[in-house]
Amino acid sequence: MPRIVFVEPSGEIREVDAPIGISVMEAAKQRGVAGIVAQCGGACACATCHVYVDAAWVAKLPPAEDMEQGMLESAWEPRSNSRLSCQITVTAKLDGLRVSVPAQQG
Repeated sequence: MPRIVFVEPSGEIREVDAPIGISVMEAAKQRGVAGIVAQCGGACACATCHVYVDAAWVAKLPPAEDMEQGMLESAWEPRSNSRLSCQITVTAKLDGLRVSVPAQQG
């Protein structure tokens, strides 16, 4: 099972095992990762599952689609490495993916 590394807003590092096929957001919610609100439940209709993808992983992810890019405009302090965790599907190739959760959402 791939392991996803979350850096919570407090700086605490949480490593969670994530089943293949779920979203990074779902993995965070199932394991109680702090800061992932996910108000829309993964419908790409809010920006409350916003994360910063570690630089080493940005190019390994599929690019964000237009809908996600639009939602990221309403995220708190978006950066070039911002993604919505509901739009990243866990695959075997993402073992070790590292993301940081912003200090606040939306």
